[in-house]
Amino acid sequence: MDKLIAAAFGRVLRRLRKEIGLSQEQLGFEAGLQRKHISCLELGEKQPSITTVFKIAAALKIAPGRLVAFVDVELAETSKYMI
Repeated sequence: MDKLIAAAFGRVLRRLRKEIGLSQEQLGFEAGLQRKHISCLELGEKQPSITTVFKIAAALKIAPGRLVAFVDVELAETSKYMI
């Protein structure tokens, strides 16, 4: 389950980042994170801490709860096809 959540977070993060036209480097700068960390999150290789969720949400200019809600929807959509 952890890997599914990490992958869903990564897909949402990549989609939102691209929607506002930021590179991984730009998002990392805005969030105070390394580009490599953003890459690992997008690939589902790492899971974000709550602090990281708040930093990324601020950089994306959305509420942290909204970011988590997007991940929840993505996870539900993905899980629906895995049954």
